Amino acid sequence: MTDRYHHGDLRRALIDAAVEAVGEAGPSALSLRAVAKKAGVSHAAPAHHFGDKAGLLTAVAAEGFGRLADTLEAAWDATGDFTAVGAAYVRFAIDRRPYFEVMFRPELVHADDPDLQRAASRSAAALHRGSGESDGGEFNAAALAAWSLAHGFAELLVAGNFPQAVKNDPEAAFRAVGRATGLGSDHSSG
Repeated sequence: MTDRYHHGDLRRALIDAAVEAVGEAGPSALSLRAVAKKAGVSHAAPAHHFGDKAGLLTAVAAEGFGRLADTLEAAWDATGDFTAVGAAYVRFAIDRRPYFEVMFRPELVHADDPDLQRAASRSAAALHRGSGESDGGEFNAAALAAWSLAHGFAELLVAGNFPQAVKNDPEAAFRAVGRATGLGSDHSSG
């Protein structure tokens, strides 16, 4: 089995294999042995690098939050509009569904992992940038509303709960919902 592994970054190969496995069967069905097989390495390799299944999923979630932060920051920089950022959040959930399925499942990860906490905080800051969230992490109704709207819409979409018209153009549908709720560009602080 190990003779198939020829790339230089075993950690990367294991994360990629985990993302692929989550995409195929969901995070609950993930096993370290299956990830090792998919990566073409010994069955002990994932445990050596990540400790346990939660450690591997923590790495997947941290990477996902980092990618989400990059996506949201780019949307803010391009538009300064919450609805565009929310639409980018929705697109991320569609295009990066295996990450999305792990990122918001604290029971599957080591929630106290510093890399995970940093990446999650960075993505939250990018999403909430236009809502006036304080740096102190205090409760902010606008920030919570922004996240709830984007995340709820994304969850309902990926679970198949919307009519075909929404599925055909989810970003446009989200922008319309954002405007209807008053979270559009005239409420963003950029």
